Amino acid sequence: MSRPHVRARGVATNAAGRFEQFETETCTDGWELEEDLPPLRTEVRTEVARSLITYNRSPDLPFDRSINPYRGCEHGCVYCFARPSHAYLGLSPGLDFETRLIARPNAAAVLRKELSSPRYKVATIALGTNTDPYQPIERDLRITRECLSVLRDFRHPIGIVTKGALIERDLDILAEMAQDGLVRVGISLTTLDADLSRRMEPRAPSPNRRLAAIRRLTGAGVPVRVMTSPLVPGLTDHELEALLEAGRDAGADAASWIMLRLPREVSTLWQEWLHDHEPARAEKVMSKLREMHGGRDYDPRWGHRMRGEGEYAALIAKRFALAVKRLGLATRMPPLRSDLFARPAQPGDQLALF
Repeated sequence: MSRPHVRARGVATNAAGRFEQFETETCTDGWELEEDLPPLRTEVRTEVARSLITYNRSPDLPFDRSINPYRGCEHGCVYCFARPSHAYLGLSPGLDFETRLIARPNAAAVLRKELSSPRYKVATIALGTNTDPYQPIERDLRITRECLSVLRDFRHPIGIVTKGALIERDLDILAEMAQDGLVRVGISLTTLDADLSRRMEPRAPSPNRRLAAIRRLTGAGVPVRVMTSPLVPGLTDHELEALLEAGRDAGADAASWIMLRLPREVSTLWQEWLHDHEPARAEKVMSKLREMHGGRDYDPRWGHRMRGEGEYAALIAKRFALAVKRLGLATRMPPLRSDLFARPAQPGDQLALF
């Protein structure tokens, strides 16, 4: 189904997922009446999680496990690489991804059970790798905070990735964990242009608000990495140095970058957005992306998908390296502590004699 004008949403279409047999579309019924479509509101359904920790073996990622309290993301970032995952639920990677969300209210209980297993081997858990753990619905549901409390109880290392300023709510837990070297936070900063951000990431905090979150976090002793991700060639790439400097000035001590990725349905959604919002730049953006991916919109190969290859990709990498050196930002940080991990006493446990 197509909705040509959807207020405060990242995309304007809701094409069926790639596993669906049927597709619907709007059409006129012959009556020439001007009727506004009803507001497209966010729906939240619940899912009973059987497991929470997901393991991966990707050489592109600095972690081997992650947790995600939610499926779908109300921030509505048009470029989100996680959009295709909604197709596995029988939903559209388009508007469904940002309006039909899945919450996992038993996530903290399942996480506690998994960490309590005698077979569990501790290593840093990544939170927010697929969808943002601090998206707007977290304000009421508080599932991320419950999971964070479990990780604190177990003194378990965790890396968080978010755009959400709601992370400031959990400074009490994060500051405590930071004192023991158990947490790092990555804040994604895609552009300093508030108008462009609003159009690309309609329900995410503004660039200035994210910088304020970095200041709050680092002021409380929580180490933060500024993530210039995704970097969009021909649209935001000229801001690379300014983004890094703004993050550094806000208190970030490390930085990273990832090039725009367009897996599966994201490519079509992104190109529709370009032609609607940045038609004069559309050809240049896609030309640069294809140049880095061997003529394709996206190359999913490990070692290539995050940054591409070729002269343009090498130029961005060089600019990044020079900027972080000038600004004193780290690109690699020492690992978080795993030696403090301990399973807290559970009801029914036999008490120790000493």
